[in-house]
Amino acid sequence: MQPLPVVVIAGLVLAFALIERRTARGPITGPLVFTGAGLLLAGRAADALPPVPEEALHVLAEGTLALILFADATRIDLGALRRELGLPARLLLIGMPLTVLAGWGVGALLLPGWDAWSLLVLAAILTPTDAALGQAVVSADGVPQRIRQALNVESGLNDGIAVPLVTLATAMAAAGAGLSAGHAHQDSWLAFVAAQLGLGPLVGIIVGGGGGWLLTRARAAGWSSEPSQRLGGLALPALAWAGAGLVGGNGFIAAFVGGLVLGASARDICEPVHAFLESEGELLMLLVFLAMGVTLGWTALGLHGWAPWIYALASLTVIRMLPVALSLIGAGLRPGAVGFVAWFGPRGLATVVFAIQLREVDLPHGDAITGIALLTVLGSVLAHGVSAGPAARFYGARTGDMAGDHPEMREVTAHRLRRPRPGP
Repeated sequence: MQPLPVVVIAGLVLAFALIERRTARGPITGPLVFTGAGLLLAGRAADALPPVPEEALHVLAEGTLALILFADATRIDLGALRRELGLPARLLLIGMPLTVLAGWGVGALLLPGWDAWSLLVLAAILTPTDAALGQAVVSADGVPQRIRQALNVESGLNDGIAVPLVTLATAMAAAGAGLSAGHAHQDSWLAFVAAQLGLGPLVGIIVGGGGGWLLTRARAAGWSSEPSQRLGGLALPALAWAGAGLVGGNGFIAAFVGGLVLGASARDICEPVHAFLESEGELLMLLVFLAMGVTLGWTALGLHGWAPWIYALASLTVIRMLPVALSLIGAGLRPGAVGFVAWFGPRGLATVVFAIQLREVDLPHGDAITGIALLTVLGSVLAHGVSAGPAARFYGARTGDMAGDHPEMREVTAHRLRRPRPGP
């Protein structure tokens, strides 16, 4: 890499670091700054920030998502989650499947001629949410803890839950496109799906359980210091992700399952992963948004026709909001709280990674799916980034006098999924 792009990237990171606290409650978020910078520099300052080679972008995005999946999974207190299923269970077990179904239905209306599996791929990759795009919401003290926690847990878990569905839908869409090659082609894709969904969790269990046991034993025996424990902890998500790839499993599923197993069996080993995500992990995520803006952003914004734009708008509104509202029926929340939870389902890193992956698969509508997905992410970066702070303050101000036994104010165990942004 030439020196000038390094200076530009490092300068951008430094500039944001200097003002991050001042913008913590405002409309300026990290993803918004870095995506916007990428869009502004794309094609206009090719020497300062050239497009990222697609292979490098793929590796950066996949590795970052694997790390975040692993780290978020380790932070989930499964015991507490079982005791307090409540809102997260509604969002994940009812709202998420309904969102996929709604995305499929809207796609069938707006994109006639698409096959059912391609529509399912589009709906599935746009279902996971990303709390980083609305961090002011999940860290705002004025917003009831139960509401923040529901959004935080949903964001932390739905990425991993979506991976098997995205894998299955993509494989079936690709198999359907190649049916003319005969049953052998279809059988090969079915075998691929079985390996992805079967071997991925197995590798995750081995890495999470075995790695946690080894690190715990080494520390108890006095063989490893705290810095070496940190290094060992950071090696686990990489082992799960890459190890699954070696045996034909899905690396994201392996990373997610590995994090769950490590968090349940050796929580004290998880701190190195958490500490990494607080700084270097966030930096990797911001670099993904920068690379997306400079490499793929204008391609998405240049989509022709009205259908992609309407679908992207629908994905951020009715496709997300109606299923969430249905999932919260009977939860005792006021309409304002339901609307607040339904709106804050920003699309971010997971959708970007899934969209980039599709560029390596021969799907009938692969380019269109990638374009619509990235267009939706760009809209989410702007809409949710700008609205997070004001909406959190507006909603929080209306809960200050609510009784402690109200369903919105009920106390819950905190699952620290992402770094909270400091207040001004």
